[in-house]
Amino acid sequence: MDDTRRTAPARGIGTFSWRHLAAIAGPGLVAMLADTDAGSLVTAAQSGAQWGYRLLWLQLVLVPVLYIVQELTVRLGAVTGESHAGLIRRHFGTFWAWVSVSTLVVACIGALLTEMGGLAGVGAMLGLPSWASMAIVVVALTAMAVTGSYRSVERIALGAGAFEVVFLGVAVWAHPDLGEMGRQAVSIPLTDPKYMLLVSANIGAVIMPWMVFYQQSSVVEKSLKASDIATERVDTAIGAVVTQLVMAAVVVACAAALQHRGGTGSLDTVQQIADALTPVLGTAAGRVAFGVGISGAALVAAIVVTLTAARTLGELLGFGHALDQPMGEAPWFYVAYAAVLVAGAAFIVVGVDIVSLAVGVQVLNALLLPIVLGFLYLLARRLPEPFRLSGVYNVVVAAVIAVTVALGLYAGVAGLWR
Repeated sequence: MDDTRRTAPARGIGTFSWRHLAAIAGPGLVAMLADTDAGSLVTAAQSGAQWGYRLLWLQLVLVPVLYIVQELTVRLGAVTGESHAGLIRRHFGTFWAWVSVSTLVVACIGALLTEMGGLAGVGAMLGLPSWASMAIVVVALTAMAVTGSYRSVERIALGAGAFEVVFLGVAVWAHPDLGEMGRQAVSIPLTDPKYMLLVSANIGAVIMPWMVFYQQSSVVEKSLKASDIATERVDTAIGAVVTQLVMAAVVVACAAALQHRGGTGSLDTVQQIADALTPVLGTAAGRVAFGVGISGAALVAAIVVTLTAARTLGELLGFGHALDQPMGEAPWFYVAYAAVLVAGAAFIVVGVDIVSLAVGVQVLNALLLPIVLGFLYLLARRLPEPFRLSGVYNVVVAAVIAVTVALGLYAGVAGLWR
């Protein structure tokens, strides 16, 4: 990091304007759209299928939690100009940097498998074998990274993620029973291990290790400064609301669709999730809506997860790790990026259960929260004034993180120990 940036005097967070937002928006929106990845959508679909509207409350409660967590990455990146792994190494040493990165790698591998699995599932609906779907995805995403810049890749990710909003229309089209929604909202089976497992999975589907690393690195790579914080906070807030509305919409759509069929159940494949929507949307519309939505979610998340893994490994291993560097300057970054994609695709071709994997990965994310959020909070407490967490807001952030970690751990352990 540039030492002048680290020691520069604080100038405040700047002021918000819509023009400024149009100029710098991206890190928050891309991170949040990637948050609603294939695994998250499958988890939301399973939540609605198995428990109706009883997990809808959690999607809304997680909006401020998601914003609070990701806003800290904006502060850290804009004020210090360093990536998350770099800050952990500087403040806590190389050992703890690798501990943190280990959690990141585990989360990235799991996430990428769910993204590839989701895309392979959509390919199967179109009659494509998994090897063909995976070949197309690997070649397309590698070509995008090699030939593009940070800005062009960000625009592609935003464009892909925008398809997720189709689920908002699907939820309305499913004609949910508002009375039943209200009744189930106050009938929450907190003592049921299967319900608690999905509570943990939904928390892990929203707060993911790779989102923290990605957004902070993107703020740095986009050269945002402390004076951009006020506007980037709005970028992050809009993303937090949109991503959780999409998650809620999938819960509602699947709950309503299965209730039209006379009850709840389990959706065990991408095909079954799509088929569950056909009674209310029609066969063609159901498949198209789900296929378009999950493809957009999986693509933006695959881009984010792969970039995050390659960037972080590049930084800790000492090779170039920026999209704006051509292949000649950062060959190992692009090799790592392509290798991660190929490895994820290979697992899918061999064959994995995407629905069980998706829920399992989100539970794993929840169990990793103490490490991820612990470092995030401690780093935010070490920022210079006036950016450091302090006063009443520090107490609020600490409480939110503590409750989120505790609920994620309790629900995960209770669900697994059934």
